[in-house]
Amino acid sequence: MPDSDFVLLESEDGYTFVVPRKVACASGTLRSMLDEEAAFQEAENKSCKIQQRGVVLLKVIEYLAYKVQYADFNTEDITEDFSDRIDPYIALELLTAADFLDT
Repeated sequence: MPDSDFVLLESEDGYTFVVPRKVACASGTLRSMLDEEAAFQEAENKSCKIQQRGVVLLKVIEYLAYKVQYADFNTEDITEDFSDRIDPYIALELLTAADFLDT
């Protein structure tokens, strides 16, 4: 599985996001769904349907990209706090999505 590979993440309200596989696989659930050895349909299609609204899925993807970007950094070196980016109106939905997606 090359790092330059992309996958599709589709929200329940029809929004589709093209995401690098490396970013998507920062989620334990998505990594399992996209594992080619597990022979799930998602791995074959390179597409996952997520039962969350598009705005919530977008924020999850943003967090996964943040997580990948700062994976090799020491926590003291990170000056930007991701929690400042979370809209309070979607916080509960975001928490549910993060729990399901194992982020």
